[in-house]
Amino acid sequence: MIVEQSQLLTPFQSKLLLKRLNTESRPAHRRRIEIMLLADAGKSQAEICAQLGCSQATARHWMTIAREGKAHSFEDCPVGHPQMVNDQYLDRLKELASHSPRDYGYPFKRWTAGWLSKHLAEELGIEISDRHINRLLKKMGLSTRAGASQEALLPVEPKTVEITIQDLQPEIVPDLLLINPIEVHP
Repeated sequence: MIVEQSQLLTPFQSKLLLKRLNTESRPAHRRRIEIMLLADAGKSQAEICAQLGCSQATARHWMTIAREGKAHSFEDCPVGHPQMVNDQYLDRLKELASHSPRDYGYPFKRWTAGWLSKHLAEELGIEISDRHINRLLKKMGLSTRAGASQEALLPVEPKTVEITIQDLQPEIVPDLLLINPIEVHP
C-alpha cells in the first residue's frame, strides 16, 4: 500500500482540516477546506476546479494559503464581496429619498438614483452604482419616482391663446389677418 506524502500541510493542519470538514456547516468554509486538502493530496488547480466547481482564482487563493502554512485561518477571511453599504448609509438614503432635493440645495424637484449616489458619495465617502441605489430603494419600499410632486401628476388643461398679426398689410397677406385660436400645452 502506497501512502501519499503531504505536500502542503503539516500533519497537525491535515488533522485539523479533516476534523473541521466533518463539522463545518457553512458551504463556503467547507469548500475552502476541501480545496486545501485536495491540493495537499497533490491535485492540480484544474483538477480541484473541475471536482469542486469553483473558480480558478478561488482554488489558487486557498492553495496559496495552504502553501504559506496558514490553513488554520480559513475562517478569518470574510465570505463574498465586502459589504460597503452600512446601516448609516441606508438610513441616510431613506432620509434623502423621503425629502425633496431642494431641501438640500439642489435645483431639481425629484431625486434620481444618480444624484442620490453622488450626494451620498460626497457625504459618506461610499460610491455605489445607480442600479444598486435603485435596488436598495426597492428593498426599502421606496422609489425615486414616488417622490414626484402632486402637481406634476395632475393632468394639464390645454389653454386657448389668440394670436393676432397687426404689422402685415392686408394687400400682402389678405387671408391671415387673424389666426384662429389654437391650443397650447405648457
